[in-house]
Amino acid sequence: MTGFNKVTVTLKVTVTLIVLTSCAPAVYGVSPTAVFAGETAAPQEVQLDAPPTPEPFRLTLPTPGAEPVSGWRPPLYPVPWALSPYDHFYFVRPIAADEVNWPLPDYRYGGIFFAGNIVHTGVDIDAPQGTPVYAAGPGTVVWADWGLFSETPGNQSDPYGLAVAIRHDFGYQGQQLYTVYAHMSKITTVVGQHLNTGDQLGLVGSTGATTGPHLHFEVRYPNNSFHDTYNPELWIAPPEGWGVLVGRLTDNKNKTLQQLEVFVKSETTNEMRVIKTYGGGGAINHDPYYDENLVLGDLPAGVYRLTLRFDDKDQQTWVEIFPGQVTYFTFKGTDGFDTTRPPAPKLDFLPTAIPTDTPAP
Repeated sequence: MTGFNKVTVTLKVTVTLIVLTSCAPAVYGVSPTAVFAGETAAPQEVQLDAPPTPEPFRLTLPTPGAEPVSGWRPPLYPVPWALSPYDHFYFVRPIAADEVNWPLPDYRYGGIFFAGNIVHTGVDIDAPQGTPVYAAGPGTVVWADWGLFSETPGNQSDPYGLAVAIRHDFGYQGQQLYTVYAHMSKITTVVGQHLNTGDQLGLVGSTGATTGPHLHFEVRYPNNSFHDTYNPELWIAPPEGWGVLVGRLTDNKNKTLQQLEVFVKSETTNEMRVIKTYGGGGAINHDPYYDENLVLGDLPAGVYRLTLRFDDKDQQTWVEIFPGQVTYFTFKGTDGFDTTRPPAPKLDFLPTAIPTDTPAP
C-alpha cells in the first residue's frame, strides 16, 4: 500500500488509504468483492512550533496500478438478483472479475460445432491455463472427477474432461438447480464438500474435448443431466452497468429460426457483436417465461441497433439495454420486430429453498 507523504505546514497529518481487493469472483454480498474503504487516523494535536513558511504544498500520489484486463465489473446488487419475478440472476461468474469473463462469441449456449447434431449446452469462458475457477453459488459438490458426461467416474475419454458439479442450496420453481464446471486442469474440491459462493473448486484447463484452455459452464434444472441445461447467461448476474438481450425469432408460422445471424451494434461506440440463434436439438431447453432462442449477456447499458436478414431482406430495429435488466424482443417473419414482453408469470417463478435432506442424484 502507498500512503500520502507528510506535508509540513506546521500541521502533521497522516492519512492511510487501505485498498481491499479479492481474487474471488463477483460475489455480490455473499463473499468478498473488490471494495474500497478509507480509514482516517485519529486527529493529531496541532503544534505551532514555528511560523508558516512559503514552501509550496507538495503531495506524492501512489503509482497507478496496471490497467484491468477487461471492462467487466461486479454488480453492486446482491445475488440472487431480479427486478421482476420472471428473471433469475441467481449465480455469479465463475472466473474472477480481473479476467475477461464472458462467453466466447462462437461458443454460446445453443451453438452447433463440429457436426450438425452436436449442440452446445453451456457457455465457454476463455481464460489462461491454471486460472482459478470459483463456485457460482452455495451448494454441495456432487461430482468431482472425470466422466461427468458418460456418468462413469474416472473415464478419461469423457468429453467434459475433469469436471465438477454442484447441487445448490436453493432451487427454482420448487426443484433443484445445478451448475457444472468442465475441462479443468485440476480439481481442488471433493464430493460431499459444501462450497460457498466464490470458493475455489479447481483450475482452468483443456482436458476432454477441447481445442485450448477455457471453462465450460452449465446451469442444469431440475436434474444433473446433459438434457436438462438452460442458457447460463439468463442465470448469471450481469456486470455493473450492463444488461442482457433476450430474443425469440421465428418465421410467420411461429417456427423458430435456427442459427440466424443477428448483428448488434452500439449506437454510442459503434462496436458490433454478432450472435446466432439456437440450433436444433433435443438438448436445448428454453426459459419457461421468455421461450427464447437468442441471449446476449455482455452488453453495456445503451441503445443498440439490431439487424438481421430474412427472406432476402435486411430487417432492423433499435433496443435499449438497462443495467441489471433483461431487454426482450421478438421477430416474427414479415411481421417484423416487437418489444412487448410476455405476460407476467405467477409468483412461483421466485427462487425457493430446497430441503437440506434432499438426496443427491
